[in-house]
Amino acid sequence: MTQQTIALQTKTAAQKTIFSILFTISFTHLLNDMMQSVIPAVYPLFKGNFNLSFTQIGMITFTFQLTASLLQPFIGFYTDKKPLPFSLAIGMGFTFTGLILLSLASGFLSILLAVSFIGMGSSIFHPESSRVAHLASGGRKGLAQSIFQLGGNAGSALGPLLAALIVVPHGQTSIIWFALAAILGMVILTQVGKWYRDHLYLKKTKQATASDEIKSPVSRKKVITSLSILLVLIFSKYFYMASMSSYFTFYLINKFHVSVQHSQLFLFAFLAAVASGTVLGGPLGDRFGRKYIIWISILGVAPFTLLLPYVGLVWTIVLAIIIGIILASAFSAILVYATDLVPGKVGLIAGLFFGFAFGMGGIGSAVLGWLADRTSIEYVFKICAFLPLIGIITGFLPNIEHKTTSAK
Repeated sequence: MTQQTIALQTKTAAQKTIFSILFTISFTHLLNDMMQSVIPAVYPLFKGNFNLSFTQIGMITFTFQLTASLLQPFIGFYTDKKPLPFSLAIGMGFTFTGLILLSLASGFLSILLAVSFIGMGSSIFHPESSRVAHLASGGRKGLAQSIFQLGGNAGSALGPLLAALIVVPHGQTSIIWFALAAILGMVILTQVGKWYRDHLYLKKTKQATASDEIKSPVSRKKVITSLSILLVLIFSKYFYMASMSSYFTFYLINKFHVSVQHSQLFLFAFLAAVASGTVLGGPLGDRFGRKYIIWISILGVAPFTLLLPYVGLVWTIVLAIIIGIILASAFSAILVYATDLVPGKVGLIAGLFFGFAFGMGGIGSAVLGWLADRTSIEYVFKICAFLPLIGIITGFLPNIEHKTTSAK
């Protein structure tokens, strides 16, 4: 057997191991986001059981998203210097605790406590899991992020479906069954943590760190300006997503008089479209340039969001699916574009953008809930329809793909 053949077999084995880790961390992302998505899915149940206002519904989301967002940049900044492989399983432990508390909640304040634990679990999980995906990417960062995001969005879609099948018929205490997924997640993430720990030495080699040692392809001023633009785009995307994930069921119930269970199935259709759209963003960004994918996925969805509040039930669902597919392709492209702007700071960038996304979702839900109480759910959807027009500012982002390629 020649040395070349041995090298080829070694490379093939390494690629197989990398993809196994990518799909494993994607599956745990599915579990994590599935459990989180139970929160908005049971809002109609909590609203009826505890006589909550839309403002209180918004505050539940705000509390969850705030706890899910505040810690992420700090955790990412710390783990850029000192990775914490087993923090992944610890984060899932916080989610487990939150689900137990949520199943036993007796009022508004106890619900806030429960969702804050789930939020802290998410805050710990995302920065380090993004680093694992980056480490296992083999240089195909867009594809790796899409696989990772696919798991999260698929989980977000499954949550409302499972809530419709389990929680709605059997009541609040049945939420405790979702805690089994947290236990499974802790077991799997412990094994991922071992792989992560054993492969950290690769980051010290020249081959593993070559892409992280390059300088930013643009000036510091352009980096700051570009990151600011990306954060504004995140604001646009997640404010609109907040209207759909938190209030789409209420919109369908109020406007079309569908049942709670059917409204959750329609929400599942939207979130499933989001999951399928996630697959597109990363690979297309790798192939055609991430700036153009960001532009298309934000601004390109505007005609459909503007039309949605003025059509019947069937076209509402059709448009929601189209919106989900197009809008979902943005985040992977945005995140990888940002890591190319600031090489070597994967944890910080992941924490910043995941945290800001959660934060915008929480603030958006609170603001929109307050607005819905003072106007109507239909008015909220008419206002939110204009948010994707903000995507026009993508034109101010620099074209960096060819610069990063030449630098490498």
